[in-house]
Amino acid sequence: MKLNKTMMMVALVAGSVFTATVAVQAQDAAKPATPTAPATPTIPPPVARPAGPRGPGGIDYVATQLALTDDQKAKAKPIFDERRQKMTDLRKDTTLDQTQRRAKIKEISDEANTKLKDIFTPEQYEKWLKMSPGTRRPPGAAGAPPAPGTPPAPPTPPAAAAPASPQ
Repeated sequence: MKLNKTMMMVALVAGSVFTATVAVQAQDAAKPATPTAPATPTIPPPVARPAGPRGPGGIDYVATQLALTDDQKAKAKPIFDERRQKMTDLRKDTTLDQTQRRAKIKEISDEANTKLKDIFTPEQYEKWLKMSPGTRRPPGAAGAPPAPGTPPAPPTPPAAAAPASPQ
C-alpha cells in the first residue's frame, strides 16, 4: 500500500513537471525571435474621401438638386473649389474673433453666389438661395435650419434647481 502511495506521488510530480515544461516551451514559441519596440496603439490609415465638403454640399449634390447641365457643372466646380479652399484657410486663421470670422464667411459666400448667379438659370439660382447656407444641406437635414413654414423648435426650459436637502 505504501508503494502505491509513493508511485502515485511520483506520477503526480512527474506529470506536473511535464505540464510545466510544455507550458514554458509554448510561451517561448509564441514570443517573436527579435526584440520589438514597446507596443503602441496602431492608428489605421486615413480613409480616402472624395474631394469636397463633408456630407451633402459638394458639386455633385448641388448638380443633382439643381439639375445642372455638364457645362454648368464644369463652370461651377472651380467656384466651389475656390470657396472650399477659402473656408479651409479661414478655419486655420486663429487671429480672427467670432465677429470677424462671420463677416469673412459672409464675404466668401456672397462672392461665390455672385459668380454662381452668372452660371445658374434664374430658377436654379432661386432654388440655390433657398437651400441652407454653408454646405447647402436640404432643409431638415442634420445641422440645417427647419424648412420654411415649419414652426421653430420650442426653447428648452432651464433645468429646475434641485431642492436643497436639509443637513
